[in-house]
Amino acid sequence: MRTIPQNPADRLIVALDVPDVDAALAMVQRLDGAASFFKVGMWLLYAPGVERLLDRLINSGKRVFLDAKMYDIPETVAHGVAAAAKRGITFATIHGDPGIIEAAVKARAGSALQLMAVTVLTSLDDAALSRMGYARTAAQLVAQRAREAAELGCDGIIASAADNPNELRRLAGSDDLLIVTPGIRPAGSSADDQKRIATPGGAIRNGADYLVVGRPIIAAPDPAAAARAIVAEMAAAV
Repeated sequence: MRTIPQNPADRLIVALDVPDVDAALAMVQRLDGAASFFKVGMWLLYAPGVERLLDRLINSGKRVFLDAKMYDIPETVAHGVAAAAKRGITFATIHGDPGIIEAAVKARAGSALQLMAVTVLTSLDDAALSRMGYARTAAQLVAQRAREAAELGCDGIIASAADNPNELRRLAGSDDLLIVTPGIRPAGSSADDQKRIATPGGAIRNGADYLVVGRPIIAAPDPAAAARAIVAEMAAAV
């Protein structure tokens, strides 16, 4: 069953997209009391000391979103998922391929790890997908992968607010599908390299369960104040 935290602050995931582990730990400290769920992705996965970062986060009671976007043969992905589950990771991303999803779901059985299938990156639009050789639009591909994720027992998907999370659950035939939404930009801020974006309030109103926010928080002069402002906008939209 899809369960969402009652406190909007617990639905904010801060992306630790910083150059190194020391900078990540410093950012976590600056956000103490304002955020407790952190994404560790490609910026840090291969950085020296990432094990120290994961241990510090998990041992201090923080939740970790491991954005590994696991994409390999199913057996290899299964071992990666099993290792993440053993570590105490909260969310982990896998590619939205049916064979990968099926293997990952089996590998995490009995653990608290929740799997999120990547649909279409928020940096991609219809033109980019066409250049990559896809015959479907971004909306069509997201809907297809949402259906497959739900059918195969995946906990949720990564999808932009522009993809309309509530409509995606309808198309997937599952009200239990969690939807984690990146590409969040407060009104007036830069879109950077994102193509399909939404404000925090707009994403919540469209049915997003968790929001992933990076640069608008970590690049702010006062990251904690920026995080609290986003949470306030989320709370107003609930």
